[in-house]
Amino acid sequence: MTTVTGLTKRLLVGRPVRSDRLSHTLLPKWLALPIFASDALSSVAYATQEILRVLAIGGLALLYLTPWVALGVVVLLAVVAVSYQQVVHAYPDGGGSYEVASRNLGPLAGLVVAGALMVDYTLTVAVSVASGIDNVISAAPSLNPYRVPIALGTVFVLAAVNLRGVKESGKAFAIPTYAFIVGIVATIVVGGLRYVAGHPPVAESARYGIAPHSTGLAGLALLFVTLRAFSSGCTALTGIEAVSNGVPAFRRPASRNASITLGLIGGIAIVMFGGITLLAIGAHVHYTDNTCDLTGFVGNCATTPQRTVIAQLAAAVFGDGSVAFYVIQAATALILVLAANTAFNGFPVLGALLARRRYLPRQLHTRGDRLAFSNGILALALAAAALLFVYDASVDSLIHLYVLGVFTAFTLSQFGMVRHWQRSLATERDPAVRRRARRSQVINTVGGALTGVVLVIVLITKFTEGAYLVVIAVPIFVLGMSGIRRHYDRVGQELKPQRADMVLPARVHAVVLVSTLHLPTVRALTYARATRPDSITALTVNIDDADSRQLQEDWQQWDINVPLTIVDSPYREITRPVLRHIRKLRADAPHDIVAVYIPEYVVGRWWEQLLHNQSALRLKLRLLFEPGVMVTSVPWQLASADARRERLGRAGRARAARTLVPGATRLPADESHSPSIPSIDRGR
Repeated sequence: MTTVTGLTKRLLVGRPVRSDRLSHTLLPKWLALPIFASDALSSVAYATQEILRVLAIGGLALLYLTPWVALGVVVLLAVVAVSYQQVVHAYPDGGGSYEVASRNLGPLAGLVVAGALMVDYTLTVAVSVASGIDNVISAAPSLNPYRVPIALGTVFVLAAVNLRGVKESGKAFAIPTYAFIVGIVATIVVGGLRYVAGHPPVAESARYGIAPHSTGLAGLALLFVTLRAFSSGCTALTGIEAVSNGVPAFRRPASRNASITLGLIGGIAIVMFGGITLLAIGAHVHYTDNTCDLTGFVGNCATTPQRTVIAQLAAAVFGDGSVAFYVIQAATALILVLAANTAFNGFPVLGALLARRRYLPRQLHTRGDRLAFSNGILALALAAAALLFVYDASVDSLIHLYVLGVFTAFTLSQFGMVRHWQRSLATERDPAVRRRARRSQVINTVGGALTGVVLVIVLITKFTEGAYLVVIAVPIFVLGMSGIRRHYDRVGQELKPQRADMVLPARVHAVVLVSTLHLPTVRALTYARATRPDSITALTVNIDDADSRQLQEDWQQWDINVPLTIVDSPYREITRPVLRHIRKLRADAPHDIVAVYIPEYVVGRWWEQLLHNQSALRLKLRLLFEPGVMVTSVPWQLASADARRERLGRAGRARAARTLVPGATRLPADESHSPSIPSIDRGR
């Protein structure tokens, strides 16, 4: 079974990579861009769609606001991209928003950012996969009933690819990312040329009207809908901060290469988002979250999902059913799914940083076989899969949970950078450096103010639609991480050695647990004698008088010169009588150590474990809680374990050999027909 598991792991993850090969996994810019850009660039595939969906509340009457809302998103996107370039240069060791907030605003602010980012990374995977499945269903509507299984399978595949390592996942995702960029740019350019030529593309939904949910919106109601559309469009900014978290993954000079990559991501995202929005306006795309709201729609609106904005534009520009249409849909679906890769790179790195600082379990700081933070990848995959299952892989349901976390991180990070530059100016005397610091401080101040305003807008407009869950989740994360840190601190203080702890115990009393006289018992007795304790006794529990008498006879017959102690158990228990005896030894001599040796079988088949060692496991568990008691398992390998060891190969045989007692003689494993039992004398 282990062999099959190991083979499956090698096929999915690949061969292990030595730790000293970590530098060979660093990324060039051309490979870093698809790794860190997939989330930011894929957001443009549904950001315009979300703006149109919200404005559809007022029917066709509010669509004139689309370009103004999109312009606000573009300005914000540019400001945030430039702001995070300052973070990249100031904190080249990575950590991004969490590192900035922790160092400049305090540990609590850092934990708030960390909690917000972990929520956002999880939602990035869920939303990206769900949106990608939407685009697949736009091209193949018959797959709609299988939405959730496809989404869960996609998350599994993404996790498996990322477990192979950052560089390998980048190579796998490079072609789809660049194909998406080329496909969207081609759609924008060809659509623009058709306008110039006098044959503008017209979307399939242009002939439909939209039944407004509210009519005559004005004043505060109009402002609220506009702000809500703006907050939905701000999904275009998700993922823009990913580069600042992963600066150490870049080749040297890491900060410069990361900054260039971030600038490219921001520029490409602005061009693509702006172009898609203008093309959607020109093609008269009418989009609503319910096909039944489209007036004049022909068909069963209850079961026919409306095609995405990207699908409508590709069909209008290149022709419905054309090769270009399917290529763009495939590229869009892939980039939306692979957008989750940004989270699969950011979440494990953040988790490892938090684990190193003892805010999360230390297992998250461990690199796997391929030098990736495997435990973080698996944790993210499970959390995202749970969200997709609960929300039926619905973008409309998940999108309301989105954005709030990332803008919390944006805002605290930018104000943290303002304080960073203020501290730098207090000590810096070089005029040129001071000018750069002041310029950066202005950029981060503007960025913090804008993202702070957007954070308030998102919180107000999306609170009742699901954002309240994020408001609840982030404090829970913060409290949980604080509790983990307190636990580690408390344990560290508790385990800090004192000089008095260096004193050797007065005496060591060995207690060997026996049930019958067989080879495992003999091995435990010989091993206990080899440790040269001050006293040694064999301990058995009298559950059956006949068995106890037989054990005494065997003890005398084989001349076992170790005292045999029999404790009565009128209620046929084993654990409690043993514990009482051990506690009495400790009570008689509190400064002594009691070493308990437990013979155990090593089996080769899973079902054999159910037939052996059950009493030993219960005893061991209870004895581990006893102060001043050392527990030693003395293994005896049955024949099935030998066969399994041979199947494991040379490396497995070497590991199994280390479990054997040095100098012990290998004897037949048949415990009921042993040819001989070596005597145990009193000599030392």
